Amino acid sequence: MKSKKNPLETGFHLLFLNCGILSVGFVLFITVYLVISGVPAIGQVGIGKFLLGEKWSAGSQNFSILPFILTSVYGTAGAVVLGIPLGILTAVFLAKDAPDWLARLIHTAVELLAGIPSVVYGLVGMIVLVPAIQKTFGLSSGACLLTAILVLTIMILPYIIRVSETALRAVPKEYEEASLALGATQVETWFRVSIRAARSGIATAVVQGIGRAIGEAMAIIMVSGNVAKMPGLFTPVRFLTTAIASEMSYAVVGSLHQQALFSIGLVLFLFIMLINAFLNPVVRREAR
Repeated sequence: MKSKKNPLETGFHLLFLNCGILSVGFVLFITVYLVISGVPAIGQVGIGKFLLGEKWSAGSQNFSILPFILTSVYGTAGAVVLGIPLGILTAVFLAKDAPDWLARLIHTAVELLAGIPSVVYGLVGMIVLVPAIQKTFGLSSGACLLTAILVLTIMILPYIIRVSETALRAVPKEYEEASLALGATQVETWFRVSIRAARSGIATAVVQGIGRAIGEAMAIIMVSGNVAKMPGLFTPVRFLTTAIASEMSYAVVGSLHQQALFSIGLVLFLFIMLINAFLNPVVRREAR
């Protein structure tokens, strides 16, 4: 004899199912909208010229985004290269070696970093970092790719630190005790046992950091110079995200200019999807 289902339980099952369907629906809607809005400009400009050309000028109807793509790749890569070692080392310190009072203090600082609005990062970078880099390297302007990388590095640190620390704290104590019993030092145990055992969580932290860096716009537009040209470490640059943010407000509705900005959004969307498609199998493999 079949038992009757609790109506409340059935209601929650339906609620969860609808939430899942709604989430998938949002993703599908965004995908379809970007494709419909972005493909016409790519077709009109030409996919080769759009992706591989070096000039972007709304006035002369030249829409090529290679400088934006390279800038986004270089900026994200630079932030990740700087942020991952600093974030993981901080997480190891917090999880394994920091006194309780110092760990609480650093946790508070990390939580504050995570909660600071992007515009505040940009404002501080514009007031502090831009003049400092200009003076240090003797540049005409300190608003450049290097400044953007430093700001992005600071912005992704809370994500890397928090997730990595959680993963490190979840490592069974028996692993570390066995390593110490075999004669390894504490530092050797942390780096050869704890980090290896927590690599799945650390890989997840890296994925979150990359997603945060590549999608940032407001802070970067204030410190990068926002100039549409091929990137250099000490030259003003424009990212994919900042190109959309800086020009969408005055692009004429229905114009090729506006459609080209939607095309940038489509390229950025596909770019993030490719990163996730590449990194998620790595995370799953490390989890096993």
